[in-house]
This record gives sequence, C-alpha cells and structure tokens, in this order.
Amino acid sequence: MSDLKIECEEDFAVRPIEEAFSARLKGDAPLAAELVFTDEEGIRALNAKERGKDAVTDVLSFPNLDGILGKELKKEDFPYDLDEDGRLFLGSVVICRKRAEEQAEEYGHSLKRELYYLAVHGLCHLLGYDHETEEDKAEMRAEEEAVLSAMNIGRDAV
Repeated sequence: MSDLKIECEEDFAVRPIEEAFSARLKGDAPLAAELVFTDEEGIRALNAKERGKDAVTDVLSFPNLDGILGKELKKEDFPYDLDEDGRLFLGSVVICRKRAEEQAEEYGHSLKRELYYLAVHGLCHLLGYDHETEEDKAEMRAEEEAVLSAMNIGRDAV
C-alpha cells in the first residue's frame, strides 16, 4: 500500500480519492499528485499547447512517470522524481469545471459524481492506464469503477 497525497487549491474533498487509490497501490513510495480546476479558456489553451487540439475538453492528465502501469512503486526506482516531501510525484490532472457541469447534466448524475469521475479518470492516466484500444479501455474502466466503488460513488451520487 502506498500513501497518496493530492494537492488541490480548490475547495474539493480529495481525501476519498486519496484513500481509495492508496488502498489499491503497491509499493513503499509515498505518492503525490496535483489536481487543478480551470475554466474553458484555460483547458482549451492547455489542450492546444500540449496535444495540438484547439478544443475544450473535460480533463487533461500530465503524467510524470512512464511505464508504471501495474508495477510496485518503490522510492529507490525513482530517486529523481521525489518532491520536497519525499513523495513520488505522479503528475498533474486538470479539470474544466464548466465542462464537468455540462456532462453531469447530460449524463443525468450529480456534479459531485462527475468531478470525482474525472479526477479518478485523470489519476488512472497518471498511473499508466489508457483507452487507446478496446482492451486498454476495458482495463481502465474496470479500475475507475473499482476506485469509485471504494469511494461509494455510484452514478446516482449526489
């Protein structure tokens, strides 16, 4: 089990996410990630700059580590990726709050559920999950659902 700490300057309860992921991750490295909320202009600019897509999106992930999917995360394997607190930095997740609001309404569930889903989705990307192939997508969706379930966040979450 690895202890995950999510830095977030917004008023957003990250503790349920930290606990759910911490219980699922293996290794001796305490982990860190950053969660940032932005507006449509901010996410569009990031998407254009980093992915060459001039469009608003719901969530972007910026992994710090490569090739870690399913691996035990040990401090000794990543001596140059530790932050000032000795935590292994996984990367950053950026969420567009306006797009999350629209999607919550579109999908018929709460904003809370949508924000948690997007945060979990982004963190899964930081851990090496992807959805480029159907097999990868199924594996990522299973992990997302397992984490959301551990958080008691279903589609009907308020």
